[in-house]
Amino acid sequence: MKLPHRRKFLHLTVGAAALPAVSRVAWAQAYPTRPVRIIVGYAAGGATDIAARLMGQWLSERLSKPFIIENRPGAAGNIATEAVVRAAPDGYTLLLDVDSNAFNVALYDKLNFNYIRDISPIAGIIHYPFVMVVNPSFPATTVPEFITYAKARRGNVNMASAGVGSGLHLCGELFNIMAGVNMIHVPYRGSAPALTGLIGGEVQVGFLDPVSSIEYVKAGKLRALAVTTATRSEVLPDIPTVGDFVPGYEARGWNGLGAPKNTATEIVDKLNKEINAALADPRMKARLADLGGTVSPGSPADFRKHIADEVEKWAKVIRAANIKPE
Repeated sequence: MKLPHRRKFLHLTVGAAALPAVSRVAWAQAYPTRPVRIIVGYAAGGATDIAARLMGQWLSERLSKPFIIENRPGAAGNIATEAVVRAAPDGYTLLLDVDSNAFNVALYDKLNFNYIRDISPIAGIIHYPFVMVVNPSFPATTVPEFITYAKARRGNVNMASAGVGSGLHLCGELFNIMAGVNMIHVPYRGSAPALTGLIGGEVQVGFLDPVSSIEYVKAGKLRALAVTTATRSEVLPDIPTVGDFVPGYEARGWNGLGAPKNTATEIVDKLNKEINAALADPRMKARLADLGGTVSPGSPADFRKHIADEVEKWAKVIRAANIKPE
């Protein structure tokens, strides 16, 4: 090949190789060009759904295309997760990641997907405490008093949850392990029936989300003993943490946004940037605080590490307590 022709050939080859990267960047810059679905694995109206709708509204306004919330409850969020895993990795089907996604990795032996492998983390949105509450008739008014009572009456303290493997259940099992007590798990079909059971005295203790419990605490229908996060909650600033009395104890609910694996990095980064902008906005922070939560800004890598840490932590609890899905 003559030198001028060889130079021309190399120039064309390099240019052709660069085309996919250029078109991918241009595609990401134009994204979105049509409506985007955010799949939520829980029914409409709860704190998780509200957080998704707040973020969807923000993204719709910032990116000038509708971000539509689609509720697909069932199977502890696995139905929603599988729907996103099976979707095209084009940024038009997203998942509202939740803490149960991390639990399910160890809880279910046979899933049609691998959450860690098949979902690309985009950004964390919010984390929140659970609140350790008792029926007002319960004699303990502090966590140390509760532990003393529970140890003296092993097997006679009943703990409500929203179901086997739920965050409310695992908070209690972690407490059993770390405090050396033996609360008996009483699973209900959701957090609302668990709350009703607590107020009615069917069970003595529960670890509830702040949205469902705070008004009952303020009204004196439930007694809050502690929050499960490492620091006190802004919505319950007078309530101590479980870790104040059980060193090292920490549990928190959380959610964020994910996409099918192989979604273009440029799209993931674009969504991450917009979500972090939302979490820096005072009005959005205030709305999320109304849900009892604290914003969780960070990079996709930060969110990936958080998920990995949660999977590892709760797998140990699930194995230690021998929890099996219903």
